[in-house]
Amino acid sequence: MKLCDLTQFYSPLSGGVKRYVHEKIGYIQAETEDEHVLIIPGPRTEMIAAERSRIYSIRSPLLSRTSRYRALLNLRAIEEILEREQPHLIESGDPYQVAWKAIASGSALRIPVVGFYHSHFPEAYLRTTARFLGRTATELTMDLARRYVRQVYNRFEATLVPSARLGQVLTAWGVHNVHPVDLGVNTDVFRPQPDDAAATRESLGIPPACRLLLYVGRLAQEKNTQTLFGAFQLLVRREPGRYHLLIVGDGLQRGALQTLQERVGAVTWQPYSTDSEELARFYRAADLLVHPGVQETFGLTALESQACGTPVVGIRGSYMDRIIFGGQKHWASENSAEALADAVAAAAGADDLRAAGQAAAKAVREAYAWPVVFKKLFRLYDEVRMGYHAG
Repeated sequence: MKLCDLTQFYSPLSGGVKRYVHEKIGYIQAETEDEHVLIIPGPRTEMIAAERSRIYSIRSPLLSRTSRYRALLNLRAIEEILEREQPHLIESGDPYQVAWKAIASGSALRIPVVGFYHSHFPEAYLRTTARFLGRTATELTMDLARRYVRQVYNRFEATLVPSARLGQVLTAWGVHNVHPVDLGVNTDVFRPQPDDAAATRESLGIPPACRLLLYVGRLAQEKNTQTLFGAFQLLVRREPGRYHLLIVGDGLQRGALQTLQERVGAVTWQPYSTDSEELARFYRAADLLVHPGVQETFGLTALESQACGTPVVGIRGSYMDRIIFGGQKHWASENSAEALADAVAAAAGADDLRAAGQAAAKAVREAYAWPVVFKKLFRLYDEVRMGYHAG
């Protein structure tokens, strides 16, 4: 099989989608005889070839200097690549103009196209505007978003979603042929060993006695990082010297993070890490990963942290809940700085913190290692292809 992934949710600093497609390339090269084609936006038009893999970058304008995302507008270039490559299946990784081009090209070339619903954008982006638009305008906008989601995703042969609960939401919106699938983690990299936590903390200048809290991801409104900053400020006021916050990532709320550093200290910032081994060291060095997200469709960083033996604390009620091992006893029950601060304090004071982390690492390794995940996904690809050509 020749598989093509097509997405504009990709940049040198992007996280989950980029990780997903590159892990898929690695799986194809190591475990199959298949071929892979990846089409993404980039600063220049070029093609990079490797073993049974070709990455096509199409010159695209920059949308954000912090996230480095680009708008893939040259749809003719996409069409030319698909005509030349003639893949057996196309997977579209975003819901905008690229999705419509994938659908149109797939129809013209008689190639089945599936859509991966990576981001629940009506909730992540539109609900956050409610305080500006008002309730009536927000509901009208949400209704338009639901109609749009239904219109585009019903044109795919299948819609892949990283959560069964999210799949139920899309089904209720009228999206047909929804298939919950898992994302995974590289358990060869993200693992509890080696025990290098002390050395990593020392290299970052973090006092040994502090409880090290870690956040990995974009600094953005939809990631709810403002609540994290407020919670940390409360923790420092309550117990000065007990906590240190390590932030790995960048985004539009970088200024708010700088303000937090100036106000309370005890904050270390690292830009987005493209080195998975380095990121794993950060996870192992932390006592807790604090994940403030309430709109996550999966929660890849939570999975990676647990794979490294570091427990996670956050806010209950997102689609991420199902991948939290060891329970959510100490998690916040509401989205507020006070509730998150209370949750972190309770989790950080638990006697079985490290034991819980080791148990979570074992569970992640057994259920969410990428080879386990991709074997299931590729069976679904085969079913889609068989159904498409049979019809």
